[in-house]
Amino acid sequence: MTTAIGVWRAWVRAVWLLLALALPMPAFATVYDAPLPAQLTTDPDLCAYAPCRDVLPGADSFSHRLGRPSYVEGYKTDGDHKSLVGYVFLSTDIVDIPAYSGKPVVTLIGMNAKGIITGVRILRHSEPILLVGIPEAALTKFTRQYLGKYVGDKIEVGQTRDEAGTIGVDAISGATVTVIAENQVILRSGYAIARQVGLIETVPKPQAVFTPVAQKLDWNALVREGSVARLTVWPKDVGAEDTGEPYIDLWFGCLNVPTIGRSILGDAGYARLMSDLGPGEQAIFVLGSGAASFKGSGFVRGGIYDRIQVAQDVDTFTFRDTDYRNLYGVQAAGAPAYKESGIFLIRAGSFSAAYPWSLVFLANTIDKQTGAKTFVNFDREYWLPARYLEGGRPSVVRPDPPWLRAWKARPVEIGLFVLVLAVTAAVYASRDKLVRRARRKDMRWVDWPKYAIWATSVGFFGAYLLAQPSITQVLTWFHSIFFEWKWELFLTDPLVFIFWWFTIATVLIWGRGLFCGWLCPYGSMSQLAFRIAGALGLERWQFALPLRWHDRLKWIKYAIFVGLVATSFYSMGLAERAAEVEPFKSTFFVGGFWNRAWPFVAYWVALFGLSLFTERPFCKYLCPLGAGLAIPSTFRFYALERKSECDWCHACQRGCTSLSIDDAGRIDQRECMLCLDCQVLYYDDRVCPPLGQERNRRKKAGLPLTPIGGDGYFTPLPSSGAAAASVSKAKR
Repeated sequence: MTTAIGVWRAWVRAVWLLLALALPMPAFATVYDAPLPAQLTTDPDLCAYAPCRDVLPGADSFSHRLGRPSYVEGYKTDGDHKSLVGYVFLSTDIVDIPAYSGKPVVTLIGMNAKGIITGVRILRHSEPILLVGIPEAALTKFTRQYLGKYVGDKIEVGQTRDEAGTIGVDAISGATVTVIAENQVILRSGYAIARQVGLIETVPKPQAVFTPVAQKLDWNALVREGSVARLTVWPKDVGAEDTGEPYIDLWFGCLNVPTIGRSILGDAGYARLMSDLGPGEQAIFVLGSGAASFKGSGFVRGGIYDRIQVAQDVDTFTFRDTDYRNLYGVQAAGAPAYKESGIFLIRAGSFSAAYPWSLVFLANTIDKQTGAKTFVNFDREYWLPARYLEGGRPSVVRPDPPWLRAWKARPVEIGLFVLVLAVTAAVYASRDKLVRRARRKDMRWVDWPKYAIWATSVGFFGAYLLAQPSITQVLTWFHSIFFEWKWELFLTDPLVFIFWWFTIATVLIWGRGLFCGWLCPYGSMSQLAFRIAGALGLERWQFALPLRWHDRLKWIKYAIFVGLVATSFYSMGLAERAAEVEPFKSTFFVGGFWNRAWPFVAYWVALFGLSLFTERPFCKYLCPLGAGLAIPSTFRFYALERKSECDWCHACQRGCTSLSIDDAGRIDQRECMLCLDCQVLYYDDRVCPPLGQERNRRKKAGLPLTPIGGDGYFTPLPSSGAAAASVSKAKR
């Protein structure tokens, strides 16, 4: 045993040395949270701060920012003549689509004069999954698939499901959410600029025809029916100090509708506004309060209202001083107090008040971790009530959001995945019947279901579906809870989403053991390796640590868990590097551990090699995910059965390979893998000492050997006082 402890200590030292060598490796040439100049989003000369030539080959000069949303034109000089080569644009000037980190991937995109994508350059991302395990080169490789494709094409990540005209691009294993978000960034940005410069023609929407309803409503009635909408941004949303009031609180609505216009402006004010509007022009009102202003600093510099926009589909409408009218007061009774107000005119013929549109507020947010400023959009949809539109609201076909498309793309895999989870839960729920039919020397009734589930978990869950939960997801959830929770962010990976909710539910019911002991792909692989090694002749060298050493070393995983959570609030990137203590990426997400740098390979081989000789070393002593699940396991609803005699009988303790039974016979549910071996002994009257004693007493007394009751004892014989006394003595 001393030799085993020496081997264990040497292995632990080697693990930490390998991790220390591995952690600095991703520091070279990364754009993770790379500092970007503030002028990148504000200076008219975009290409002075961005590598425009890299994404638009052939262009040797570039214009200043043009249009709204902004882009630059790239030219090729031939003597005194300049010819248009194409366009370059920054994604965050156009769309604000968060990736898995909750932050956008800042992308510079080039497009030629025919609408063909010529280059994509990632300037900054905040995806911790791309720090280690999955290199940033994988994201670069992913974006190269868009080169040569038309911005108006329908491009989807993964299989195209045989849809006509749909182009499929390969995903990045283990970074599905990131690439789905980046797909939307590239396509929506390119489409918006292509429409603006006339490369894509669209059919204008029919203009709204309003019903002659001309009643006056108070403020509360307007809000209830949806004629007035509200957009509120809180200080925490922009990383500002909480002052107890909203960062910005906006009320808005469409004034062209007679009822709304007369209620807000009064009869005379409404008549004056309508006489000022040209054909097809629409007027909206905005009331603002809070710490910020919706007018912004651009109005002072150049007469541009750079804080608010109106968006409809892919169209964005901005306002200048000529589009502004004063709003001197609100006539509707019960209107809230406000600091500023205004009327804005939408003059574009492509806008239709009959269809839904959104008011967009643009703000600079401050990252609490890095201090970097990011331009973020906050929006609220507005759609006129049907009673104000002739013929009611028009039919609108809304495209499925990315998360819903991800669910629809994998119905078979999702169905099989849920089926396996349900079967596993059903098997474990019927554990009492299984263990009663088993004997210590014949465990097949208990083992065969576990072997089948282990193999399915490794092959189907891990290798095929890549549905391996990780501590990095826990860290992301912690940050989402503290900063901004977005359901669609987690729904984008349906298998991991389902797996997590199943795990949370079963942890609260039975403890961590059903996931860690039965379903975790890496844990299942480790367990199968140990069993197979024993069957192939290595059993004589297989060992378990003494309980006193196990009770000390098991706390390492809790320290790692707490350390990772604390580190993530200081630096998510550093926490992700440290999370490489999990060998999950090397096992399932990068095409095999042999595709990684040598420290990761050595670490994986060391863990796997040790797993051949001692059961689940990583799960017992290093796994931060297991530690995170063990903590709520303390409050599970159901525990494994115990007898009062377990305080002196150590039969189950000697057979517990999880080392989760102490000298007093108590099971530590935080460490238990729910292998059910102790439950087989619990009901086996030939192996369990208390039951064996009772069996012998009954046999000597000539009493029938009745079946064992639900409490793990022989069922008492009501007609036999001796039997009842014997049972009572055995219970004591």
